[in-house]
Amino acid sequence: MSDLHVTWTEYHQKIEQLAAQIYQSKWEFNQIVCLAKGGLRVGDVIARIYDLPLAILATSSYRGGKSRSSLVFSRDLTMTTPNLGSHILLVDDLVDSGVTLQKTIPWLDRNYGFYIEEIRTAVLWYKDCSVIKPDYYVDYLPDNPWIHQPFERYEQMSPADLSAVVGAENRKERS
Repeated sequence: MSDLHVTWTEYHQKIEQLAAQIYQSKWEFNQIVCLAKGGLRVGDVIARIYDLPLAILATSSYRGGKSRSSLVFSRDLTMTTPNLGSHILLVDDLVDSGVTLQKTIPWLDRNYGFYIEEIRTAVLWYKDCSVIKPDYYVDYLPDNPWIHQPFERYEQMSPADLSAVVGAENRKERS
């Protein structure tokens, strides 16, 4: 398996490409639902570009010996509108196994189906190993690389580590 390293600039360009692709499809949607954590940034930027409400669904896969498919959903969507829109754009950063995206659609239908007429999916990266093909994606990755996203560094950083780095930078600027 190869590695794909993505800079902040490339990451934002991918989001913009995705937003443009959706626009060019002429599909009209009235609600964006993003999957947290990976889809938060993607959903936020697309919601700003389209000036549409953003709902957040927190999901988690158990790690440490448990199967990747052990998926847990938050109890509810977090949203600022009284009801969910009828045409949903469901966004995440990528589909790897595709299990999260695949299981989210029936979860939305079960919990909010009264409001939903159509759901389409959008991601930045679509890996060949995925069990679901998103409606919109920027890059198809036939070799299923491990994607190193620019915010990955924070996963290994504690508040103390960050404070030390920021403190050293501040001291350097004052010198």
